Amino acid sequence: MTLKQAKEYLEQNDIEFILAQFVDIHGRAKTKAVPANHLPTVIEEGAGFAGFAVWGLGMGPHGPDFMARGDLDTLCKIGWMPGFARIACDGYVKGKPYEFDSRITCRRAIEGLKKETGYDAYTGLEPEFFLVKKDPVTGEISPANDADVLDKPCYDYDGLNRTAPYIADLTRNLLACGLDVYQIDHEDGNGQYEINFTYTDALRMADHLILFKMAATAIAREHGMICSFMPKPMNNRTGSGMHLHISLCKNGENAFRDDSDANGLGISRLAYQFLGGFFKHAAALTAITCPSVNSYKRLVVGGSASGATWAPAHVCYGDNNRTAMARVCGNHLELRSIDSAANPYLMTAAVLAAGLDGIRNDLSPGKPHNINLYMTTESQRAELGIDTLPQNLSEALTALEADPVILDGIGRGLAAEFIQLKKQEWFEYHHHVSDWETKKYLEFY
Repeated sequence: MTLKQAKEYLEQNDIEFILAQFVDIHGRAKTKAVPANHLPTVIEEGAGFAGFAVWGLGMGPHGPDFMARGDLDTLCKIGWMPGFARIACDGYVKGKPYEFDSRITCRRAIEGLKKETGYDAYTGLEPEFFLVKKDPVTGEISPANDADVLDKPCYDYDGLNRTAPYIADLTRNLLACGLDVYQIDHEDGNGQYEINFTYTDALRMADHLILFKMAATAIAREHGMICSFMPKPMNNRTGSGMHLHISLCKNGENAFRDDSDANGLGISRLAYQFLGGFFKHAAALTAITCPSVNSYKRLVVGGSASGATWAPAHVCYGDNNRTAMARVCGNHLELRSIDSAANPYLMTAAVLAAGLDGIRNDLSPGKPHNINLYMTTESQRAELGIDTLPQNLSEALTALEADPVILDGIGRGLAAEFIQLKKQEWFEYHHHVSDWETKKYLEFY
């Protein structure tokens, strides 16, 4: 889209304001409303923000302005805010791309992969989320619909039917924004849903994910519900993942495809190398792909209170094996450990850094395992050479600090900022006395 076309688009759609939008280090959308006639300023100079007011931009109160420069290809009207459009922005400081901006980080990773290998990265994200309500007195949360109580509600018609007005409203708005929604379902947890988007280039998919979260949460409020992407909002329900489907392409051809694959999985040596890098750096990646204290309530070794679990804690892959960290499906890879709290830009950059290391060094992911890993013992997995992912945020951060490939992949400055913030999060959690502790210990000892 040219600037002239963009102006015509704004006029044709009665747009009064543009949301100049970027994300903080957590992946949370940050915006400033700009009158539509000032679009050229957003494109050329950027909308100005005080960086110290935003998590993870590495600035003090004496720092320069963070300038969010709009990407015209992302301009779209947002129906849940009549008269508004959104444009995704790259962060600039003193006229240069800013290393602490995660969209810049993602863009550099994609461009670096292309420059070194000639491949473009294509991804698809599958965000899971809960629709809940909060008790005004106790603050406790529960599924938004009281009738959503089945022991195994996944794919249940009634579960989808009860939220049809919300699903329809959300989907209409997403389609109007240019997001090609192709599937919606009720997931394994009561009150849990998933929406899938058509595969596209990796940067655009990250943009789509942020726009989807903006729409999903705002439209849920209009319907009297809370939309939550918290990885594990209820201890007796499954957690919310965000599976990443990925392939590398050249000249429109899927370079991960090879029908002569000796393992019968239909993927190429390049795909195996990429997977080998993903596994080599799995522990460090987990800090970024599962970035909250709460993430590790999902990413456990064991079963789920709702009768099934899809959260893979085991570092291996298989054909259609959903108990493994990665699944081979349709000549591409599905990376399954990522959860819905992940910053899609940081996550994509980190995954590409790991995969590129695998390509550079011809790393092997080992043999595929098509067994139910949830039913194996620790000793059985050790015999098979299958490692386990970190089981809390502190372990994951320790692994990240020791992994130069992932640190360089997201940038040392941004990595240091991320680690500092997450260590503080762990400190606060680790020193918090929970209700569980008081109930269990107050009168016991």
